[in-house]
Formats: sequence, structure tokens, C-alpha cells
Amino acid sequence: QVQLVESGGGLVQAGGSLRLSCAVSGRTFSMGWFRQAPGKEREFVAGISWSGTSTLYADSVKGRFTISRDNAKNTVYLQMNSLKPEDTAVYYCAARWTNLPTMNPSLYESWGQGTQVTVSS
Repeated sequence: QVQLVESGGGLVQAGGSLRLSCAVSGRTFSMGWFRQAPGKEREFVAGISWSGTSTLYADSVKGRFTISRDNAKNTVYLQMNSLKPEDTAVYYCAARWTNLPTMNPSLYESWGQGTQVTVSS
């Protein structure tokens, strides 16, 4: 069974940066990052194929966030730059057993426990 463990969240001022990591135990194919703010539905942030050659981003984070992966370390990263207060949420990584990522959370089979990101204004 695949286990996903996120880390790297914290408190940062607007305009700052954070890098989230997702440690993966077990074999996966494509991976995604999602986030959920209080009172809101979980939303897609970014996704990456197993090879890393295919990536997908939500319009709200394009140009600010970068998803990457190191398969030798079984780790997926989310580099977040130019953070805004509206980026405040619990961030989750997710895995699915097909090669290409998707924005649809229901198509991911495994989820981590989440890491809190808070951006102050």
C-alpha cells in the first residue's frame, strides 16, 4: 500500500516562498498537489507524470508554483514562490496509477495527511 507524507508547510509572509515535499513509499505513476482552505472544496494545484515530462497547473498558480519529482528519492516537490494570502490552505499530495496527472481529485487513489501553509499579508 502506498503511503504519502507531506512536509515543508509553515507560516510565510506574502511574497515569500516555501517548498513542499511529499515522500512516497511504494510505486506510483502520476502525482498531484491539491489544497483545501477552510470552508472551501479541495482544489487542484499541480500535477506531474511519472517521467516528469508532463506537468499540469491550475491557472491560479501558473508562473508562481513549480512541481517536480526525484524518482530516485521517491519524492515529489512543490516550489511555491510569490505566495499570496489566498494560497493559505492545507496542501495534500496524491498519487494515481496512470501515467498522466489530472485535475480531478476523485481519480487519485492515495492521499497524504496534508501540511498547513499560511501566508500572512
